[in-house]
Amino acid sequence: MCPRARVSVLARTLAILAIALSATGCTTTSAQPEEPVLQELVRVPEDAATISEGVDLVAPGGMVLIAPGTYAEEVTVDKDDVTLRGEDRNETIIDGGGTNSFGVFVPADGVRVENLTVHSTQFYGVLVTGMHDENGPLAHGGPGYTELDPERFPPVERFSIDHVTAYNNGLYGIYAFNARHGAITDSYASGSADSGFYVGQCEDCDILVAGNVAERNAIGFENANASDSLTIAGNRFSGNRIGMTLISNYQEAFTPQRENAVFGNLIVDNANGESPAHALGGFGVGLAVNGGQRNVISANRIEGNPTAGILLSNSEDIPAEDNAFSDNAVSGNGVDAVDTSAERALGRGNCFDGAGPATSAPEELRATSCPSDTVAPGGGTTPDVEVPRGMSFLQIPAPPAQPGLDDVETPPQPLPAAVDMPAASEHPLPERTLLEDRAAVR
Repeated sequence: MCPRARVSVLARTLAILAIALSATGCTTTSAQPEEPVLQELVRVPEDAATISEGVDLVAPGGMVLIAPGTYAEEVTVDKDDVTLRGEDRNETIIDGGGTNSFGVFVPADGVRVENLTVHSTQFYGVLVTGMHDENGPLAHGGPGYTELDPERFPPVERFSIDHVTAYNNGLYGIYAFNARHGAITDSYASGSADSGFYVGQCEDCDILVAGNVAERNAIGFENANASDSLTIAGNRFSGNRIGMTLISNYQEAFTPQRENAVFGNLIVDNANGESPAHALGGFGVGLAVNGGQRNVISANRIEGNPTAGILLSNSEDIPAEDNAFSDNAVSGNGVDAVDTSAERALGRGNCFDGAGPATSAPEELRATSCPSDTVAPGGGTTPDVEVPRGMSFLQIPAPPAQPGLDDVETPPQPLPAAVDMPAASEHPLPERTLLEDRAAVR
């Protein structure tokens, strides 16, 4: 048989085979893999090798339970009502290696993050935000960001971050931004170059920040434009460069910051050089109110801050006004209360009742009782304080072991639509020993 004939026979054979396969319904296309069956409980690494694979496998409303170990990954929890929980708070560790952008990112509603440690990320330890696209979170974290649009990105609704340790994260330890109806409780943050805890850009926030320890950060706790129903109670914001701030910021939505309840917090000795430098050189301040308005600040211990205990100032043309201070223990600071507001936006209606600052600048500031509509002269000055050079966020010493959840096996109930806020009476004026068993800086 000639070569041409052999080719013809081969061609006929292949054609017959193709017809036969078609007739039997067979094709040469590979079978598609089956979709995994989603589980109510996923154990890592027993059911899934990584935490991210565990999130892929868990059903909405289910729980990913993570065994002790070090997990070098970025975890995105994008399913509603999922619980991400470590079996051992101190030994279940998400390690950013100094290169990952975040440890845990939550863009979904109703998510709990509990009983684990996250450290050494470039930007965020744990981030809850509705500001994201297909490439990940959009919440700010570097220079040059522009106004962020919450109408384009609706806020996350309902979240809980509880018994989480976040340390040596480049900008923020635990960060809720464009999120509402949530709680950050019984957690720890250190080594953040911006703030250990941050709540920002929300109206009708309904957020509770309680029972936390922040130390060795540029700022212990920061609020930018989070307003109307935010309670900060019973926390230890001590041993940072700045203890806490309430600020209005034109680069975010919902200016001005307003109407927080701040009570029962320990805000002392914020002059720790073993911390990252503050971007604007801030140091030695207990509580700063920068353009914040109508905040109620009571029963806090604010002592040992060498620049100022309470610092009031304008934010551009936004004055700090109608902030009511009552029954705080404010003494032993560089100046106990100071109003540095510029002429363009002088403070109005800031007042002190009960125990108040022992010293102030200007002197008449501390004599303004509540309620008040007095316009303060501003222009107050603070003592000159030597500002120590900052440390790299990766060089801050690791924190002491932290208490964990007692029961890790029982899945929790879904988060409620609104947060159960404590009464001010539940958080009276604290002693200096508040939460010191969880702190390295005492």
